[in-house]
Amino acid sequence: MRLEGRRESTNVEDRRGKTVSGRAAGGMGIGTLVVIGLIYMMMGGNLGSLLNSGILETATQTTQTTQTGSTTSYEGVDQELVTFAKQILAGTEDVWTAIFRQMGKQYVPPKLVIFDGYVQSACGNATSQSGPFYCSGDQCVYLDLSFFKNMRREIGADGDFAYAYVIAHEVGHHVQNLLGTLQSAHSQMSRVSKTESNRISVRLELQADFYAGVWAYNDNKMFNSLEDGDIEEAVNAAAKIGDDYLQKQAQGYTVPDAFNHGTSAQRMRWLKKGLSTGDYRQGDTFSPAYNAL
Repeated sequence: MRLEGRRESTNVEDRRGKTVSGRAAGGMGIGTLVVIGLIYMMMGGNLGSLLNSGILETATQTTQTTQTGSTTSYEGVDQELVTFAKQILAGTEDVWTAIFRQMGKQYVPPKLVIFDGYVQSACGNATSQSGPFYCSGDQCVYLDLSFFKNMRREIGADGDFAYAYVIAHEVGHHVQNLLGTLQSAHSQMSRVSKTESNRISVRLELQADFYAGVWAYNDNKMFNSLEDGDIEEAVNAAAKIGDDYLQKQAQGYTVPDAFNHGTSAQRMRWLKKGLSTGDYRQGDTFSPAYNAL
């Protein structure tokens, strides 16, 4: 991506190097946590439900640390990633502010919270293994920078635009929150069977993928930000985080009723639709029949 000279968002809170007292989600074994982190990566609006439901709290262990408020100096690659994340967030602010203005609405951007290891949010506690997530309770996107390294090492998804897609997807959940889509979907999910709840979750995630594509289209229109190979990076990432792909990697077979993010084909399709149209109005993932998504 071409980001030279681009502004950096100031709507960022850096919690790296800070310690807190409390109970950390853990105790299930690193293998289990990695699989859950991969499956729930880019979870956005659903991670709050995941945390509050106790899925990540099962068999937890208590970790006591001292709240020092201290910070650590980060150099090199980490600082480059911080700058990158701030620039991408700024791009989402510019794009969605313009789009909301077209709607006759005001865009209130989310805050990006950068952490390492463990974080407390209004949606509950999370570790870096949970992956990036959006919490509607405090309207924040949470990101541990080590996740980008895990993308490359664990699932073979790499590249600056693939990383940008992660951030833009979570911001997509914030857009859903501002438009009332997230609240409506979660309300429905609480009243239906687990299988149907998962299908509503898939619709949310595919729309967030679409919104990430809409952002990229308009960011490129505004700033000429995309380079050769960028789109392929993001589409490859979308393919590697499909529920079917992750389940096959983890257990050798798929359980479609357990899908809650969408298949690789679905995620690629909706991301590419956003990338090709740039039109937020074409992202209705709730009206089509489920098997037509």
